[in-house]
Amino acid sequence: MTVRCETRIHPTAIVHADAQIGEGVQIDPWVIIGPQVTIGAGTRIGPRVLIERDTSVGEDCTIGNGAALGTDAQDMKYRGEPATLEIGDRTVIREFATLNRGTAASGKTVVGSDCLIMAYVHVAHDCELGNHVILSNAVNMGGHVLIEDWAIVGGLTPIHQFVRIGAHAFVGGGSRISQDVPPYCRAAGNPPRLFGLNSVGLERRGLSDEVRKALKKAYRILFKSDASLSKALLRADEEIQGIPEVRHLIEFIRASERGITT
Repeated sequence: MTVRCETRIHPTAIVHADAQIGEGVQIDPWVIIGPQVTIGAGTRIGPRVLIERDTSVGEDCTIGNGAALGTDAQDMKYRGEPATLEIGDRTVIREFATLNRGTAASGKTVVGSDCLIMAYVHVAHDCELGNHVILSNAVNMGGHVLIEDWAIVGGLTPIHQFVRIGAHAFVGGGSRISQDVPPYCRAAGNPPRLFGLNSVGLERRGLSDEVRKALKKAYRILFKSDASLSKALLRADEEIQGIPEVRHLIEFIRASERGITT
């Protein structure tokens, strides 16, 4: 059973009457919390943080100095329609990160649980981040970006709107990501290209030898053969069956609208 300390709100903080503050929350000096904000139990809000409105923050999160959450979408089509920002449990948001609410397109921006959002990161409107995502310093996302579970993006990386980054992918710092990055792979460069599977990450996260060998075979078929990608997908589908991770890789590529980094 988790034992919570008492809730502490610094006298210089401004907390809207509509805000719901959980047990054991610590709110540091000069924080501003607006209407329709929920802060989960055990979360710490660092100094000078702004949580503008319509935002839910999960339990045991940490929000660093000067971060701005729940601010309006930076979208010329945005007309003030209701939209939210949702943040899961145990997520860390470091100094001066900015996370916008959604727009009418999806109604929300979502950041999962156990994520690490480092300093100066921008999470734009209608983005969706899964669980255990790491965004290094100054990653800047366009709107509608999807980043799946366990993906890692290196620092100073711009991500084009509507791009998807697959589960367990690793994106090298300073890369300019304008097309989808397939799950389980490493990508880097300008323009970016693939550098094989994220083998170290997959092993650290406990994927079995069988799964890693199947993914390696799928990678060779999809990205190292002379066949077109459409034919390679059919071949991988036929030759590698019964492995959910390979199925996810294939379906991720088939669903791409912006094209795949290769």
